[in-house]
Amino acid sequence: MIREPQILACSGALYPPADYRHPGAQIWQAMRLADVRRPRVCLIATATGDSREHITGWYERAGSFGDAELSHLTLFTQPNVPDVRAHLRAQDVIFVSGGSVVNLLAVWRAHRLEEILRECWESGVVLAGQSAGSLCWHLGGVTDSFGDRLDVVADGLAFLPFSNGVHEDGVALHYVGTRLHEAVAVLPERHACFIEPGPGGSHRETAIPARLWMP
Repeated sequence: MIREPQILACSGALYPPADYRHPGAQIWQAMRLADVRRPRVCLIATATGDSREHITGWYERAGSFGDAELSHLTLFTQPNVPDVRAHLRAQDVIFVSGGSVVNLLAVWRAHRLEEILRECWESGVVLAGQSAGSLCWHLGGVTDSFGDRLDVVADGLAFLPFSNGVHEDGVALHYVGTRLHEAVAVLPERHACFIEPGPGGSHRETAIPARLWMP
């Protein structure tokens, strides 16, 4: 049975309270969306340069959320799996790390991951990620990939026909197809925002309440 296409675009809990005990809770949310007993979950950490430290930490966090078959895809210096398309198509969840979205997009396009990930999405694999791994699915957004001064990236994968401003702390946007289904949070009293142009160069900002959804 083919599931509807889903994306969980997360902002991460950059500044959690001192008593926060659920690092990796947004990975758990993505696993729950897959709705299978033992989800196959693959991390893609291209945005970190395939940082070994990040990958190791991800296994520790993801492994704390129940029975899942975990793997990762690295592209430096070459793919760590013999058939990238087959490996990714076999997953229930693909989770993309934060880091440099500009470098991520360049490397993915060199390896033709753009078309593979679209196939995965259309076949029902849940696509998820934080920060760069959230922004990448959209038309574009604001990034610090070029330096501390914020700049615009306008060549995202465009699976979702919107821009994305990440780091509404601890909030994720759950899309079904290209429709925003709901916002979910791993911290209380958080919300997302919908921003649209207003008259005379102004803008309108509408709060989107986020449902607290925790392990």
